[in-house]
Amino acid sequence: MNAKDLCTCKNTKCKLHPLNHELGCTPCIEKNLKMDEMPNCFFDKIDPEHKRKGAKTKDYAEFYINEVEQ
Repeated sequence: MNAKDLCTCKNTKCKLHPLNHELGCTPCIEKNLKMDEMPNCFFDKIDPEHKRKGAKTKDYAEFYINEVEQ
Protein backbone atom coordinates (compact mmCIF):
# COMPACT_ATOMS: atom_id res chain seq x y z
CA MET A 1 0.00 0.00 0.00
CA ASN A 2 1.32 3.44 -0.82
CA ALA A 3 0.61 6.82 0.78
CA LYS A 4 -1.97 7.71 -1.88
CA ASP A 5 -4.04 4.70 -0.83
CA LEU A 6 -3.41 5.18 2.89
CA CYS A 7 -4.09 8.91 3.32
CA THR A 8 -7.49 9.66 4.85
CA CYS A 9 -7.23 13.44 4.51
CA LYS A 10 -10.16 14.87 2.53
CA ASN A 11 -8.28 18.05 1.61
CA THR A 12 -6.99 16.75 -1.72
CA LYS A 13 -6.36 20.31 -2.93
CA CYS A 14 -3.59 20.70 -0.34
CA LYS A 15 -0.18 20.76 -2.00
CA LEU A 16 1.09 18.37 0.69
CA HIS A 17 -1.54 15.70 0.02
CA PRO A 18 0.09 12.53 -1.37
CA LEU A 19 -2.11 12.73 -4.47
CA ASN A 20 -0.29 15.92 -5.48
CA HIS A 21 3.34 14.72 -5.44
CA GLU A 22 5.50 11.61 -5.22
CA LEU A 23 6.97 12.15 -1.73
CA GLY A 24 4.33 10.26 0.26
CA CYS A 25 3.42 11.58 3.70
CA THR A 26 6.81 13.17 4.41
CA PRO A 27 5.97 16.79 3.43
CA CYS A 28 2.78 16.74 5.52
CA ILE A 29 4.54 15.25 8.55
CA GLU A 30 7.42 17.76 8.25
CA LYS A 31 4.99 20.69 8.10
CA ASN A 32 3.01 19.41 11.07
CA LEU A 33 6.13 18.87 13.17
CA LYS A 34 7.32 22.42 12.44
CA MET A 35 3.92 23.88 13.33
CA ASP A 36 3.38 21.68 16.44
CA GLU A 37 0.29 20.25 14.74
CA MET A 38 -1.15 16.81 14.12
CA PRO A 39 -1.91 15.53 10.62
CA ASN A 40 -5.59 15.22 9.67
CA CYS A 41 -5.22 11.46 9.39
CA PHE A 42 -4.80 11.19 13.18
CA PHE A 43 -8.11 12.98 13.74
CA ASP A 44 -9.79 11.07 10.89
CA LYS A 45 -8.84 7.69 12.38
CA ILE A 46 -10.85 8.50 15.51
CA ASP A 47 -13.75 10.31 13.85
CA PRO A 48 -13.86 11.08 10.10
CA GLU A 49 -16.48 13.77 10.70
CA HIS A 50 -14.53 15.34 13.54
CA LYS A 51 -15.33 18.72 14.98
CA ARG A 52 -12.22 20.06 16.61
CA LYS A 53 -10.89 23.31 17.99
CA GLY A 54 -7.69 23.26 15.96
CA ALA A 55 -4.84 21.14 14.66
CA LYS A 56 -2.27 21.74 17.41
CA THR A 57 -0.90 18.77 19.32
CA LYS A 58 -2.77 20.00 22.42
CA ASP A 59 -6.02 20.11 20.41
CA TYR A 60 -5.45 16.51 19.32
CA ALA A 61 -4.81 15.39 22.91
CA GLU A 62 -8.07 16.99 24.06
CA PHE A 63 -9.93 15.56 21.06
CA TYR A 64 -8.55 12.08 21.79
CA ILE A 65 -9.48 12.22 25.46
CA ASN A 66 -12.99 13.46 24.69
CA GLU A 67 -13.66 10.98 21.87
CA VAL A 68 -11.83 7.82 22.91
CA GLU A 69 -11.41 7.92 26.65
CA GLN A 70 -15.09 8.52 27.39
